[in-house]
Parts: sequence; C-alpha cells; structure tokens
Amino acid sequence: MTGATILHLITMAVLISAAASQAPPTKYINHTVGDSAGWFFNSTTNTTATNYSSWAGSQTFSLGDYLIFKTSSNQTVIQTYNLTTFRNCSIDDSSSNDTFVYNGGNTVFDQALTIIVPLTIQGPNYFFSDASDGIQCQHGLAFEINVNRGLGLPPSLNQPPPPTYREPPGPDSASPPVTIPAGEEGTGNSGFKKGASVQVIACVCLFALLAVIGGDRGGIF
Repeated sequence: MTGATILHLITMAVLISAAASQAPPTKYINHTVGDSAGWFFNSTTNTTATNYSSWAGSQTFSLGDYLIFKTSSNQTVIQTYNLTTFRNCSIDDSSSNDTFVYNGGNTVFDQALTIIVPLTIQGPNYFFSDASDGIQCQHGLAFEINVNRGLGLPPSLNQPPPPTYREPPGPDSASPPVTIPAGEEGTGNSGFKKGASVQVIACVCLFALLAVIGGDRGGIF
C-alpha cells in the first residue's frame, strides 16, 4: 500500500468522523451534571466534586434537552443568559428575564435535591451556584454551554406564556346607579305630567264656559 493511499484513507476517516459528530440528534437527552459526581462543593477545602467545565465540554446540548442536577440544599443552581452575571458569580444586578434561581434561599442544609432544568434558549447558557456569597462559583462550581437547535423544542416546552393575571372587580367597582340630570324627565313621569296638563286645561275651559253661561243668566247659580 503506497503512502498516497494511506493518506487518502486517513483523510476519508477524518471526514467521516467529522460528519458523524455533526449529525443532528435523533432524540432529546437528559444530561446528569457532573455524571456520578453530581453538583457538590466542599466548603472545608473550597473544592468542587469534579471539573464542571471539562464535563460540559464533553457533551453536546440541544433544545429540548434537560440538565439533571443531583445535589443538596448546600448548593444552588443559577441559570442565566447574561455573561456579566455569570462572571460576577452574583445575581444582584441580574434581570428576571435572563436569570433563573433554583433552590435559592433554602435554610435547611444537607437536604438531598434533584433539580431539573430544561434547555429552551438556543445559544450560550451559563450555570453556577451563588451559595456562600459566590465563593462556590468562584472556586469552580460553574460552567457554560452552547445549546444547538437540534430537533427544536418539543410541544411540551413550546407553549405560549399564560395570560397576565388580573384582579377580579371588587364590591367598590360595581356600576353606579343611573341618575337623571336636572331638567330631564323619565319616560313614565313625562307621560304622567303631560296627562295632568291636559286635565288642567280642560278644567279651565269648563269654568270659562260656565262663567259665560252664568253671565248670560245673571249668575252661575
């Protein structure tokens, strides 16, 4: 076998391997963060259970996949799309639109937890623990990933947001009573008053007629 043939075979093998690695996924994947090491931090030695950046670099992430954090209440899980928040290891200046806190503010320590995070935004996603005022993040309990489109979001994750909640109307918001401005009359009263006016006119005419007749006769009685 000549050197040119060997070189050709090596080139073909590299191309086939590259094509296979770039092939689109055929299913959604659940990624256990840190594999068997889980998501843990030793506060005595200030060390993480594993190298999470190396773990993330060995995975391929796509929309619709899930990250499974097997951890405890001694750690938190922060998901953010904000690089500045990630680098600061703090959510103090973050926005509710780009940063999400899982297990934040838990006061019961050493409680086993499993936190499941869906990947719903394509592009850079950042994860860290802000426990111990960011010390865990600063010592390696953090990683970043790039989420590919893959199969796209499944129907269960591709839903429109719920409508904005509105308070139901209270008793003070009941419709006010209908009032008739001064100078205007209701339909029923108008008919009654018109009828009364006709009766008055009729009485006046009757008395006038009697007065005329009485005058001709020298008096009414």
